[in-house]
Amino acid sequence: MAATVEVVEGNGATPTWTVITSARYCTSDTYNPGTNYPCVVPSSGQNYSYWKHHALKLSGTFTKITNIKWYTDGTISWDLGTNGKVVVGIRDSGDNGCPPASYDQATGTEGTTGDYMADSTNGHSYYKDQTASPADVTNYTSSSPLDVDSTEYTSATDATKAVVTQVIIDTDATQGAKSAETFTFRYDEI
Repeated sequence: MAATVEVVEGNGATPTWTVITSARYCTSDTYNPGTNYPCVVPSSGQNYSYWKHHALKLSGTFTKITNIKWYTDGTISWDLGTNGKVVVGIRDSGDNGCPPASYDQATGTEGTTGDYMADSTNGHSYYKDQTASPADVTNYTSSSPLDVDSTEYTSATDATKAVVTQVIIDTDATQGAKSAETFTFRYDEI
């Protein structure tokens, strides 16, 4: 038999890990917000979505799962403005994924903007003190994926280390619903 691998999103203070097939960036720490809490184009400066934690839930029968990586197709079709982009939290060294024990609930002004994950005061505690800044997700493709988690999992887990992403919106962004984008996890299984 093979492992059952599902993508989960973490929300709330504890967190709660919910199995997902899609995710929506918004201005609330909410799983599946629908059209509530849309990302807002700012009149000056930049606004942010609340950051999102996405990890893998492992179950079933397997000997070992390791070498978890993550990537995009190298483009984001959303018009997020001149300095707008989707970013991912990275570390100065080692795995870039956030361990479940270091999960940090997304914060901000609900309905307006999230806190930037690298903000020295209100940012994500696992990433804000790194020398490396959150990176543009389009830097990570199938030929050059993000190293997320090198842990050797030999039994089921509710959440591996998580990829933490966030949308940055500039003043000249186009408001409105965006088309779907695909982010991909890859791993080795024995």
